Amino acid sequence: MQQRRIKNALTIDVEDYFQVSAFAPYIPRDQWSARECRVERNVARILQMLDDHRTKATFFVLGWIAERYPHLVRNIVDGGHELASHGYGHERASDLTEAAFFADIDSAKKLLEDHSGVEIKGYRAPSFSIGAPNLWAFDCLLRAGYRYSSSIYPIRHDHYGMPDAPRFGHLVRPGLLEVPLTTARCFERNWPASGGGYFRLLPYAVSRWLLNHVNASDRQPAVFYFHPWEIDAAQPRVAGISAKARFRHYLNLQRTEARIRRLLADFDWAPMDQVFLLEAVVNR
Repeated sequence: MQQRRIKNALTIDVEDYFQVSAFAPYIPRDQWSARECRVERNVARILQMLDDHRTKATFFVLGWIAERYPHLVRNIVDGGHELASHGYGHERASDLTEAAFFADIDSAKKLLEDHSGVEIKGYRAPSFSIGAPNLWAFDCLLRAGYRYSSSIYPIRHDHYGMPDAPRFGHLVRPGLLEVPLTTARCFERNWPASGGGYFRLLPYAVSRWLLNHVNASDRQPAVFYFHPWEIDAAQPRVAGISAKARFRHYLNLQRTEARIRRLLADFDWAPMDQVFLLEAVVNR
């Protein structure tokens, strides 16, 4: 008997090109409002792309974005997608005190709920910045009323990562699920299989193989993510950045939308809450 295809979770981290962590040394927060904001048009393109493929996703939206573009939040919800929190101002959880982190996630949740009229269940830390030194963040998330997090990446990376963390969804506190970014386990090592810069760097066939490997070998749903700025090859170039930041940010932007469309056709997708929260209830 043929096994049913696993439904994976498709996620979009809604931040603009000038808000990425790699540009933080070059673009102060107080200059964000002066930058050309392109997130509206890029999210509209993504919503159309998802409609074309009859796919629903989870949008982890910054409170800063929702505050300025409330109609963007409503368009996401009206399209049948899940709205979730990316914090307020894209500050890494590892750079904040416990009190400052709670204030950030609590204000973002309330702001998103006020603008959308729906419960915000999920949170993703900017730059996957929850790890061994700040696991207290999960206590804050639970206190703020979140039901799941997708904030840990079980890999080694120069900016983030917790390679010894569990690879799949697990309770980190009673009532709070952590769903790590997906890795494929090969040659006694975790390989990134969740999208982002790796998706733009590697040939599409590699990403497809890694996701298939997780579905077929682990029999687990995968989590994939990308950003609206990654489909925007015409975005303004930031001057004075390092060669590494330039390479990581601008690599293959012109190819990303076509690759995502292939991904939407090659796998089955759903929002995070449908893939993981419903499964947790069923398996209780």
